Amino acid sequence: MIAFIIATHGPLAEALLASGQMVYGELPHVSVVTLSEQAGIEGFRQDFTKALASAGQNADGVVVLCDLQSGTPWNVACQHAFSPQMTPPVAVLAGVNIPMLLQTEEVNHLTDVHDAAAKLLELTVPTLTKAAPVLSVQSSDF
Repeated sequence: MIAFIIATHGPLAEALLASGQMVYGELPHVSVVTLSEQAGIEGFRQDFTKALASAGQNADGVVVLCDLQSGTPWNVACQHAFSPQMTPPVAVLAGVNIPMLLQTEEVNHLTDVHDAAAKLLELTVPTLTKAAPVLSVQSSDF
């Protein structure tokens, strides 16, 4: 089983999880950690380490979903992901959004964290789209 941590600047992680739960329902395999101005980088590092230990307790791996590449959440997550002593293994993705969060339900049953991260990206990319006008009128009857 794969566990997930949403790690972001400010309250974005908490808002994403709340929105995901509004759309989908319970997401027990997902936890959050946020970087706040009050706690700073060291506070985030401590909070992330605790969240990772908790998420990894009964998991085969942990995928960290960050808001952006090269920010503090990404950098701290990567320090853990690339540590040879890290157990269970960690994979890190950037660009977390609600579709990605909801797709965690499709991959959390996997046991290889890197396969889960790759599959999650594969599932999420098609959800990124630009609106276009509809060329035909559709009935509002369902």
